[in-house]
Amino acid sequence: MRENYLLRCPACGRSFPDRYTLDCPSGCNALLRTVYAERRLTPKNLPGIFRYSDWLPVEGYLDIDAGPVSYESVGLAREFGLSNLTISFSGYWPERGGGMKTCSFKELEAQPTVLRLREKGAGVLQVSSAGNTGRAFCEVSGLTGAPIVVVVPTAAADRLWTTVPAENVCLITVDGDYFDSIAFGREVCSLPGIVPEGGAKNVARRDGMGTVMLDATLALGRLPDCYFQAVGSGTGGIAAWEAAERLVADGRFGSRLPALHLSQNLPFAPMVRAWEVGRQEIVPEVDMPDVEAAIARVSAGVLTNRHPPWGVRGGVYDALAASGGRMYAVSNDDARSAGRLFADTEEIDLDPAAAVAVASLSRAVEGGFIGPKERVLLNVTGGGYERAAEDLDRYPIEPFIRAAAGAAFEGDLRDAVSAWLAEQGVTVRA
Repeated sequence: MRENYLLRCPACGRSFPDRYTLDCPSGCNALLRTVYAERRLTPKNLPGIFRYSDWLPVEGYLDIDAGPVSYESVGLAREFGLSNLTISFSGYWPERGGGMKTCSFKELEAQPTVLRLREKGAGVLQVSSAGNTGRAFCEVSGLTGAPIVVVVPTAAADRLWTTVPAENVCLITVDGDYFDSIAFGREVCSLPGIVPEGGAKNVARRDGMGTVMLDATLALGRLPDCYFQAVGSGTGGIAAWEAAERLVADGRFGSRLPALHLSQNLPFAPMVRAWEVGRQEIVPEVDMPDVEAAIARVSAGVLTNRHPPWGVRGGVYDALAASGGRMYAVSNDDARSAGRLFADTEEIDLDPAAAVAVASLSRAVEGGFIGPKERVLLNVTGGGYERAAEDLDRYPIEPFIRAAAGAAFEGDLRDAVSAWLAEQGVTVRA
C-alpha cells in the first residue's frame, strides 16, 4: 500500500484510493471502511486527536488541542459497585484536560472531516444538525477559516455558538425538526461547489469518534469488556466497533471485541424496538409511531435521527451483532436522575445525551447484564457546559436564511446561498 490508507467496501471487497468518497463505486449498500497501512497503534506527539493520526483518514493535522480524556472513575464506580469503570470524557473540563470548548464529542468528527475535505476534495462543506454537530463544525470553521453551510431546526438555533469568531459560516434554520433539516441540506447540496459531509458514510467522522476507543484502550492497557454510549444515528457505536477491530488486529490489546451497550431516549427509540425483535430494517409505523410527538418529548433532542444507518452493511445492527451487544430505552426521568448522580460523584455536568448513557449503565448493573469486575468503558459524549459558560467567550452564530419545512430550494433561497458562496470565492455555475 503506497498511500497511508485505502477505502474498502465490506460488501464487495473492493479497495480504492480516497477522493472524499462517500459511497462504494460499485453501488453497494454498505459503509466504506478505512484500511490503514500502519497496523499498530502508535501515538504521535501531536495535539488532540491527531496523536492518533496513523488511524485517521488525513495526511496532516490541525493545531487544535481537543480530544477525549480517559480516566478511572472512583465516585461513580463506587456508586454502581464496579471495580473497573473507565470514563472517556469529551467536553470542557480543564482539571481533567478536557479541551472540547463546545462541550461535545462532535468535535472529534468535525476536525478530521474538515481536514479530509481540504486534502482530498474541493468545495464548501454542508452539515445538517440537531445542534451539537453544527456547533462543533462552526467552532472548527472559526479556528481554521474553512467555509461551511450549516442547516439546523429553528428551535436548535440557540445551540449554535462558538468560542472564537466564526465568520465563514452560512447558517440556515428550518422551521421543522432534524429530519426537515437533513432534507433541506440535501437540496442545498444541489448547488455546485457545496459538498455534503456525509454523516455515517464519512469515514473521517467515524474514525474521529473512534479515537475514544483508542484513548481508553491505551489508558486501560487493554480493550474494555463493554462499551456504553447513547446514540441518535448510532454512528458512534459503529466507530467504536471499527476501532476495536483495529485494536484486535494490532494484537497487543486483547482478542475480544467489547460488547456494545447502546441507548436511546424514550419515547423515541426506533433502533431499540427493531433490535428487540431482531429486525434489520426500521419500520417507521412500528418503530416510530407518532414520530413528531415522540421527538418533541425527549430530553436529549440530539438523539432523534429518523434515518439511522441501521441495516446497511457495516451499520449499527452489524456492530451490535458482532460484539454481542445490547440496547436500552431510557426515560427522561431516569436520564435526569443519572445526570445528577454523575454531577454529584464525578463533579462535572453532563450533556442530556450523556446522561442517557449513564442511565443505561445503571440499568445494566441493576439487571445483571454486566459483572462488577468487568472492564467497563463509559463514553461521556458531552459535558462541562456550566464551566465553559464561566471560562469562555461565546459568539452566537446568526442565521443567514430561514426556511419553512418542506420549502423548495429555489428562487430567493438559492440566490442567497449562491451569493454567499461567491463571497467565499466559490464560483457557482447556473
